[in-house]
Amino acid sequence: MSFIDKAKAKAEELLGRAEEVYGQSHGDAAAQVAGEAHRLEAEVELEEERAQEAARGSGTPRPTDEDGRTVG
Repeated sequence: MSFIDKAKAKAEELLGRAEEVYGQSHGDAAAQVAGEAHRLEAEVELEEERAQEAARGSGTPRPTDEDGRTVG
């Protein structure tokens, strides 16, 4: 995964978070669910890349909290 792909995945994650918050604050369940889906899809892409880097030994896995989200 190139730097550009990582940036796109992070942007997608942030867009999903924003959409999710919008849905929560405006009572729009569809926007909330769509935002959560965007966020989770991007998080999966980023975690897959981190796992691949760790398997290749070209990176260190980032610490996660009890929900599996990266810390830091």
